[in-house]
Amino acid sequence: MNRSMLCFLLLLIISADLLSQQKQLSFANDVMPVFFRAGCNQGTCHGSSRGKDGFVLSLFGFDKQGDYFRLTEEIVGRRINMAVPEESLLLLKATGAVAHTGGQRFKKDSSYYKTLLTWIEQGAKNDKDQIAVPVDITIDPPQMQFDGIEKSAPTKVIARYSDGSLRDVTNLSLFFSNNNNTASISNDGLVSSHAKGDTYVFARFDRFTVGSEVIVLPQDAEYTWLGMDPVNYIDELVFDRLEQLQLNPSQLSNDSEFIRRVYLDLTGAPPSVEQYKQFIANDSPNKRAVLIDELLASEDFTDLWTGLWAESVRLMGGGYTPVATDLKAAESYYQWMHDQVEANRPVNEFVYEQVTASGSNLTDGPTNLYTMLVHSVRFEPKSFAADFSQLFLGVQIQCAECHNHPFDRWTMDDYYGFVSFFTGITRKAGAEPREFYIYNKRNAPPVRHLVDGREMPATVIGGESPIKAGLDSRIALAEWLTAPDNTLFSRNYTNRVWAHFFHRGLVEPVDDMRVSNPPTNGPLLDALSRNFVKNGFDLRALIRDICNSRTYQLSATPNAGNEADDRQFSRSRLRRLRSDVLLDSIIKATEWDRTFRDFPKGTKAIEFYPRTPGDTAGPLWRDDFLKLFGRSSRNTICACETKSEATLSQTLHMAVGNNVQQAVLSGLIPRLMQKKNSPEEIVEELFICCLSRSPTGKELATMKELIGEDHDQKEPYEDILWALINSTEFMTNH
Repeated sequence: MNRSMLCFLLLLIISADLLSQQKQLSFANDVMPVFFRAGCNQGTCHGSSRGKDGFVLSLFGFDKQGDYFRLTEEIVGRRINMAVPEESLLLLKATGAVAHTGGQRFKKDSSYYKTLLTWIEQGAKNDKDQIAVPVDITIDPPQMQFDGIEKSAPTKVIARYSDGSLRDVTNLSLFFSNNNNTASISNDGLVSSHAKGDTYVFARFDRFTVGSEVIVLPQDAEYTWLGMDPVNYIDELVFDRLEQLQLNPSQLSNDSEFIRRVYLDLTGAPPSVEQYKQFIANDSPNKRAVLIDELLASEDFTDLWTGLWAESVRLMGGGYTPVATDLKAAESYYQWMHDQVEANRPVNEFVYEQVTASGSNLTDGPTNLYTMLVHSVRFEPKSFAADFSQLFLGVQIQCAECHNHPFDRWTMDDYYGFVSFFTGITRKAGAEPREFYIYNKRNAPPVRHLVDGREMPATVIGGESPIKAGLDSRIALAEWLTAPDNTLFSRNYTNRVWAHFFHRGLVEPVDDMRVSNPPTNGPLLDALSRNFVKNGFDLRALIRDICNSRTYQLSATPNAGNEADDRQFSRSRLRRLRSDVLLDSIIKATEWDRTFRDFPKGTKAIEFYPRTPGDTAGPLWRDDFLKLFGRSSRNTICACETKSEATLSQTLHMAVGNNVQQAVLSGLIPRLMQKKNSPEEIVEELFICCLSRSPTGKELATMKELIGEDHDQKEPYEDILWALINSTEFMTNH
């Protein structure tokens, strides 16, 4: 053997020895992250349900074994070239060497290319043994502040694995920002500041998403904190946040603004003239706190908050039974809810009883939770589980039915384990056609996983161990759901209550609580949740804290620095009234004796709920005003079903519609004129009835000019009342 041949053989032996010493790459932990980072398994590429150009990958890599099969065995030799690894179609397309719809995903000198090439050279092997899997990720720093614009700072993403090991996965993560106008983040994790404000940047790796809060504050030597003293923990956390962001809160609302706001929020209608005058004349320094307590104890508060809960559980009459005219079951449920709110039943007990309820739909009100959320004669566990999770946890778990949640930590395992809580829900016919009994079969089979068909026993989302066999799955679910340490439940509930008073939640939308949709003030949401639990899940105590805070009582008038703030509650927001509150406000202000079809006289709009003419039909409101002004259709559980946007049809209806016309012609003006009040007194009372304030001097002069010399004519007063009802001031809370 000549010398050159000997050298060649020696080189082959050395190369083979080096390859044998090289670490065997993991398909799951080394190869799949490259597809993730390069965007190959996103929904717009091969991760779509139909794939792209004949090649399908699971969305964000939720089905790693399926992806391995499709890559290496579905068409043997097409995508992986074991003889000449660098000629593998997988590499040629990704580097743009051959035509590729997705274009070049990375270059040949990148670490991504080297990883895939090495894996193919090692035999394109699958993971044979049990491997460590990511269990969470962190981003460093978790918060950053830029004192100026067009500055930048790097981030680092670390993954922790089930064996305790740590790995820097910054170059394998995907990055995005909630607000690129304030701060953006590059593909490599470099954060850049652009404008004053606050936002979050996020990193996603595997099934995990983690955020870092970014605050951008251009230097302002003239800024001085001009805030007021806090009265409770809400103010402390809000004001700390405002000062950090160099924002000053607006001034406190005056008494007229406050009384109208708190009446609308706590009772669903403005104060009467007597209620208004009594409050304004009161000189007590704690009169606002006293009024809040009075309203919390009122029947109107009970009616409003019963109506709000009835809307959230999609209460309807008749739509879930073959009998179109049946309202008894709905009334049974509504009256039960009313009694619980009136008694101030702790919210955890209130929810627990609904989740575990069994019995007749006609006599056992809370059982109707299992008929209202899913309006169908046949109970559907998947639909119910999705609605249940969205309502009680603010988690849209349905996003994980076909793949791991793309923007949260929930997996398909979480989804199917959660659905199994409801596979035993059964309806048994009662003594009459409109009656049936709700109960739970304890040994009902669980659902099967979509990917591999394995049975998924009932397991709470995020839980690791299923409940014990033979137990009532709903009891186990209710105990977990309402436990003091379940922050998913308490944060979701307190966020919804906060949104009622501020027209936006700390997390918005309120039913989309996920890692990639963080609260605008995380410490505040945590504090609200903790105090809610500490106070025994007391709804009224939570509302009392909110309404007594300076934050709630701020004026809607902006100051020189907070005009653009719509996230940090530096001022009160102009809030368009809900359709039912608007109608009840018109009724109360005008002393209109209005009725609602199929409901007894004296029913308020907030108490009225729709009927459906059959199982497949949509809600039949039987009230055009409520439908036109955006009351929830109750077709889905989504909070977006309640509309607050103004429309041209609404404007026309307020101007020329029958409802406002009848209200204007009802009892208020005849009563005032019968009392022989002066024009000034009548005008003032009209203003108080509608706007909870006296007219300004200019307004009063204009009204007197409109009335003229003949004080006995009703028409000028009717015109004034019509104008007040049609004003923006009347149709909004502020």
